Amino acid sequence: YRKSMLEAPKCISEASGIKIFGKLIKSIAFTTDVCILRSVNTDAIIAVYPFSAQPVITHAILAASDMPVFCGIGGGQEQTSRLTALATDAEFSGALGVVADAITSNEALSAVSASVDIPVMTTVVSEGEDIEGRIEAGAAIINVSGGRQTAPIVTSIREKFPSLPIIATGGQDEKTIKDTIAAGANAITWTPPTSAEILSNLIGQYRSGMSGRRD
Repeated sequence: YRKSMLEAPKCISEASGIKIFGKLIKSIAFTTDVCILRSVNTDAIIAVYPFSAQPVITHAILAASDMPVFCGIGGGQEQTSRLTALATDAEFSGALGVVADAITSNEALSAVSASVDIPVMTTVVSEGEDIEGRIEAGAAIINVSGGRQTAPIVTSIREKFPSLPIIATGGQDEKTIKDTIAAGANAITWTPPTSAEILSNLIGQYRSGMSGRRD
């Protein structure tokens, strides 16, 4: 099984990458599944989830991962004091960076940035967002997750901020990944198949193999 690693699309290697503490990051797997993150060949992991951020989750992911991790800390639904505590805990636990969600206020983002010595990333989901305000508040990296509009959003940001590190979702195929890189993304977030999907495919293969046996 260890020989059957999940491989991110090879075209992601065409991205320029983002160097953080001497590590060049081009491909990032979007997962909180410890089985998946132990079996994928990306350069890093981005671990965000749609629930209140909890240190125990961060610790479990960091303990299981053998690659750098960007840890989600929530944002809009959290008190600023809690956000800074979560960010500090993630840094002390070994996170490469922390990720604040799209509705985090600039004031909260500024407090988080002042509390840690690792990159603070903020998520952008639509055009017209105040990128300059995010940068002034301490965002070191912009994480674009705009669905089908991701590439146009990246283009818009890149035109205004030529040297800003941008991570962006790449979609489901090589064309959308290449389009996003061409738009100016430095690194690509890729969503690997879930454990349930992989297991379903394996069981299907087993059934096909067993149906052809003549015992």
